Amino acid sequence: MMNRDEYVQKLKTQLDQWNAEAKTWEAKAKEGQAHMKAEYDKQLAALNARRDEALYQMKLVQNASTDAWQDMMRGADEAWKNMNEAFTKARSHFEKK
Repeated sequence: MMNRDEYVQKLKTQLDQWNAEAKTWEAKAKEGQAHMKAEYDKQLAALNARRDEALYQMKLVQNASTDAWQDMMRGADEAWKNMNEAFTKARSHFEKK
């Protein structure tokens, strides 16, 4: 089992990857036609909401006591699962356009 620092680093790495890809989508949304822009904006808003929750959960784990962090890991894992689902859904919209 990984320790707290390794776990938080894993979360940060995944978040950085998501953020990098989302930046390319944001640029694509700005260049999109009006009807496509609305859909891009909707997908980005959903993605950003999930990202904010995932980031909040990561910070809770990062700041938790040595004894409590593993309990808090469950909340972070759920937030990461939700973020991954939102990211996958957004990716499908951006890649087919």
